[in-house]
Amino acid sequence: MGQGRLLTVEAMRRVDEAAIASGTPGIALMRAAGAAVAGRVRALLPAGGEVLVLCGPGNNGGDGFVAARLAAEAGLSAEVRLLGRREDLAGDAALAAAEWRGAVTEGIGPDDIARFDLVVDALFGAGLSRDLDGEARRLVERVNAAGRPVLAVDVPSGLDGDTGAVRGAAVRARETVTFVALKPGHLLQPGRALCGALHLADIGAGEAALARGYAACEPPLHRNGPELWGAFFPRHGADSHKYTRGHVLVLSGPAYRTGAARLAARGALRVGAGLVTMASPASALPENAAHLTAIMLRPCESADDLEDLLVDERLNAVLAGPGLGTGAPTRDLVAAAAGAGRGLVLDADALTSFKGEAAALARLIAEGGAQAVLTPHAGEFARLFHGTPAAESGSGQSGLGKVERARRAAALAGAVIVLKGADTVVAAPDGRAAINDHGTPHLGTAGSGDVLAGLVAGLLAQGMPPFEAAAAAVWLHGDAGLRHGPGLIAEDLPDLMPRVLGALEERS
Repeated sequence: MGQGRLLTVEAMRRVDEAAIASGTPGIALMRAAGAAVAGRVRALLPAGGEVLVLCGPGNNGGDGFVAARLAAEAGLSAEVRLLGRREDLAGDAALAAAEWRGAVTEGIGPDDIARFDLVVDALFGAGLSRDLDGEARRLVERVNAAGRPVLAVDVPSGLDGDTGAVRGAAVRARETVTFVALKPGHLLQPGRALCGALHLADIGAGEAALARGYAACEPPLHRNGPELWGAFFPRHGADSHKYTRGHVLVLSGPAYRTGAARLAARGALRVGAGLVTMASPASALPENAAHLTAIMLRPCESADDLEDLLVDERLNAVLAGPGLGTGAPTRDLVAAAAGAGRGLVLDADALTSFKGEAAALARLIAEGGAQAVLTPHAGEFARLFHGTPAAESGSGQSGLGKVERARRAAALAGAVIVLKGADTVVAAPDGRAAINDHGTPHLGTAGSGDVLAGLVAGLLAQGMPPFEAAAAAVWLHGDAGLRHGPGLIAEDLPDLMPRVLGALEERS
């Protein structure tokens, strides 16, 4: 069963086809799916409680009929309401409905929901291809207005399984049971919030069918976690020392604008880089010296000074952007850093300085041979890639999904993109991508992104490939936030790294 890789809606259809072609009847898959749902009904329904199963006209509704039958056979009070007419059901859904011996009421009135203790939403699955309207939309709105706990089948009805977008209206679920593998829409917002707690069930499709689904989902899409990048994570032996663990150069802004770069530098050092140096204008050296001890300082007034510093090839990763200032001087510094062909992390002001000039930035990265990672939040992404194929062409369903936007941006820039947010997406130029759901809203605080950029640079310096370094940094950053909880400020994040890294080491 797929734990780390995600399946698109089309890839999941291929899994079903392959399983059926190999000899597993579709109704057997449906019965297994319904059994998984019924198991959660038994766990959620209070003693003596009643469950309402809302069935749609397709296979998602068939899963609901199976769940209702198994719940009733277990002694629970279950009622079924059907959106549509029973005689219109076809295929496996019709077989599942025939196995349900109770009454089926066609249509759901406005007062039919509130009296139940649990609602099973088996109306529409991840493959919904259009916005809900008419009676279907009104029903979803009634479910939400009733305020009863909802268990969704596959996805909450109205949710796009590939993008996490709401198709007109969508059910708000307490829990969601899905099958074989998670879909992108389970992790991308707002889908992630609408799904509630996720339960992944094995319905017996088989490894060969799953492999066919993965083959249809190339380049691969992953749920971010150590299984994705753990094999590349730095492990230091007895013979390692500060010169074998890489040297990060962080560019600092002028006096009174140095804090962001210091946060990034401490992140790089805490994640394991052997050495970190901050290069800043001479006027900012006293300010940085007053705050730093293990991090070294060098004066740097211009791109020419940076080129002189980078003659030292031991400086194998450069981070530019946090607090650096916007405009031509920053563009020149980025050009010098990219031209050195080292690991390169660009964030904040380094990205904004190339507003609408993504192609120019891409040329610098390509010509210099830098192993680059760009870490924009949504606003920086929109500014940098404005007018390019990576820009969202609209909003909601009319625009590109977040994964596709990040993939297009990575291909255009020739760099790994970390498109930050509650559902951060990491994408490589070759199309590989990962969605991160290992985090917390407590990370939404000033300076948090600067620390993340430092973590990426620190891992690049230690030899991780750019995609794996970026994905690992995002996960470690999220883990630190989860460990701290409320009251988190950015200064806490580097100091949480020993606990985060220790726990990661114990897992491996």
